[in-house]
Amino acid sequence: MKAIQIRATGGPEVLELAELPIPVPGPGQVLMRIEAIGANFIEIYFRKGTYKAALPLTPGSEAAGTIEELGSGVSGFKTGDAVASVAVLGSYAEYALVPAAQLVKVPAGVSPEKAAAAMLQGMTAHYLVYSTYPLKAGDTALVHAGAGGVGLLLTQMAVRLGARVITTVSSEAKAELSREAGASDTIIYTEQNFETEVKRLTNGKGVDVVYDSVGKTTFDGSLNSLRPRGLLALFGGSSGPVPPFDLIQLSGKGSLFISRPTLWHYVATRAELEWRAGDVLGWAASGELKLRTEHVYSLTDAAQAHTDMESRKTTGKILLEP
Repeated sequence: MKAIQIRATGGPEVLELAELPIPVPGPGQVLMRIEAIGANFIEIYFRKGTYKAALPLTPGSEAAGTIEELGSGVSGFKTGDAVASVAVLGSYAEYALVPAAQLVKVPAGVSPEKAAAAMLQGMTAHYLVYSTYPLKAGDTALVHAGAGGVGLLLTQMAVRLGARVITTVSSEAKAELSREAGASDTIIYTEQNFETEVKRLTNGKGVDVVYDSVGKTTFDGSLNSLRPRGLLALFGGSSGPVPPFDLIQLSGKGSLFISRPTLWHYVATRAELEWRAGDVLGWAASGELKLRTEHVYSLTDAAQAHTDMESRKTTGKILLEP
């Protein structure tokens, strides 16, 4: 099978196309024939060596496709089922193994492309608005990278719950996408100071929660945008890691809360995985959740996909196809 391998950490050029044997499922595993691959920023962290992994490495964890073969002890699935997962063992490939416990069935009417576009970013948005800071009607949220994959989905879910959403984006074109997703206000951070604008838009009160996937360059402004006892959900670091921080500042800024959540702790049980995936895929099937997947690359162009992700040339979800 064709697969992408990383033999040494570095820039996009280290993503090499390789011919590898098709893996054989072990106990509790399923062999998936991959039809659509979700590309995510976390793969850039592994490619650069920011997150450590044994090399050579086939990156990726999100994919949708069809069950090709079942390992021993697997029940509830059969060959030919349409499935998706965010726990694929090396999804930048034509075939990959998946722990059956981390696999979900894809409902009729949802294509592999939609399923791959919805799973990781959709469940991330889901846990942020339903669990990390459970939004309710009347709350106000600030969402950074509002035209990104998570940002667009999170905005839709927040509005669905009756919350007001303010987003930051880098251009008017991205602002328009964010408004289409339901944002009440968009701040073009390349032209405006988002902290000042948030205070103006909330009459000096601040927001209840900030959902921040940017990190280093937004951290201080995010804290300063919160109301007293507000929460900063720092779920990514696309601009780099946040420098060491003295927690006494949280007291001085209004007894604030900070969480550094990750998806894996929010799908730790089968029941929770099925809840989040079921909601996300169900809304995708019904059209309640609009998925933006205009950036689709061939697996052989994985390096270009990473280049475009890092340079912020993309909006919505980025897919690879074997």
